[in-house]
Amino acid sequence: MTDFLVHTSYLVGAGCFIFGIKRMSRVRTAQAGNRLAGIGMLLAVIATFIALGSVNYTWIISGLIVGGAIGGILAKRVEMTSMPELVALFNGLGGAASFLVALSMFFKLRYSGWWVELDKLDIEKTLSEIPGGGTTGIALALSLLVGGLTLSGSVIAFAKLSGKMKGAPILLPARHLINLGSFAAMILFAGLAVYATTGGFITGLLMILVLLIALALGVLLVIPIGGADMPVVISLLNSYSGIAASMTGFVLLSAQQGSEGALMLIVCGALVGAAGIILTNLMCKAMNRSLINVLTGGFGDTGGGGTGDNSEYENVTSFGAEEAAMLLDGAPQVIIVPGYGLAVAQAQHAIAELDAILEKNGTVVKYAVHPVAGRMPGHMNVLLAEANVSYDKLFDMDDINGEFKNTAVAIVVGANDVVNPAATNDPDSPIAGMPILNCYEAQNVIVIKRSLSPGYAGIKNSLFEYPNTMMIFSDAKKAVQEMVKELKDL
Repeated sequence: MTDFLVHTSYLVGAGCFIFGIKRMSRVRTAQAGNRLAGIGMLLAVIATFIALGSVNYTWIISGLIVGGAIGGILAKRVEMTSMPELVALFNGLGGAASFLVALSMFFKLRYSGWWVELDKLDIEKTLSEIPGGGTTGIALALSLLVGGLTLSGSVIAFAKLSGKMKGAPILLPARHLINLGSFAAMILFAGLAVYATTGGFITGLLMILVLLIALALGVLLVIPIGGADMPVVISLLNSYSGIAASMTGFVLLSAQQGSEGALMLIVCGALVGAAGIILTNLMCKAMNRSLINVLTGGFGDTGGGGTGDNSEYENVTSFGAEEAAMLLDGAPQVIIVPGYGLAVAQAQHAIAELDAILEKNGTVVKYAVHPVAGRMPGHMNVLLAEANVSYDKLFDMDDINGEFKNTAVAIVVGANDVVNPAATNDPDSPIAGMPILNCYEAQNVIVIKRSLSPGYAGIKNSLFEYPNTMMIFSDAKKAVQEMVKELKDL
């Protein structure tokens, strides 16, 4: 009966994960989806405790208390602007947890499992010859490989997103050969550990070398990636963390000959890995870039392609909040384009207030959200939801691009590369071919930006020189609040 309840709980939990992820695909149902997935995880944890039976819960409860406290504090204190780097860090911690569990299982087997029995019998066998050993060894090597890569790659992503490391690509000489050589070395050492050594000191040393090379490879793979590709990197690292967890589940399953908890770990990890890969693919399509292109280059890499227009700005029109309010007053339709600058300035509530005033005046207000706006997938959607902006007003790029031609005013708040016309009309641009929001087609474009500094791609934005574009050089929150004040006066 106990086994039936445990397995049923696992099945229900997996179903909650799947439907939870499905509901997270829409802003309107995302919160409910998150709660549903949380319920699934709770069921899985309770079922695992039941399956374990009588164990010492001291470390388990201590970990739950410490981890829960840290998570609760971060959830309360971390600003939305810091959410992308926090997500990157969490991905890394997932990878670290996976390879640490795998390593602990490896040393447990080494000193208290099959190999001790073999030592007593004075029989020398490779790991692959011990019952379940070959499967355990392969799963262990994969867990170390993916988990280590996820940890170090996520730390680099965190450093780039938080400004502790420059966001531009860091391109090492012969980096592709170095990466291929590192990967080949990991495969070689893992193969030797599983099939050529007898489970002693050399086996452990080879496994540690696999982990160290994986940590180095994570750094090497992420430093060449520019800031504009960070949303793709975050979703990919999220997938890696799931794959690492799934591999660790296989380690536990094969080593313990049917560990109940390992089954759910495999399922959860596989779901996270698959969802992350699907999201990564969608992000790449949104940028018209292949995953290989992202991993081997990154925006800003001018070594193999054109540099685009790097000339100085000449025909930029600057004006203030009063002129902007006059354009907005009586406009039949306004499209707001949020970017990372909106998050930095914490201007989402000011935007919501501007939205309310415009609607009160009879203006139709819509939001055009580019798939890679911000620094993580869905960043702008979450930010606007925080300000209680109606879900019905948020439109994906493909759904709203055709409306710019009939729009009186497009307001670009802190966005740059995702509205740069160079992507469509400059074949030499590093972002050539990337789908953008066609703001330039609107009758009037108001761009709120602190300066003319480039975006993540590090190139000039030709939209700023268009005759229908007016620049407001200011903090986004301050500029929008001044526009609200002027509209109220009108």
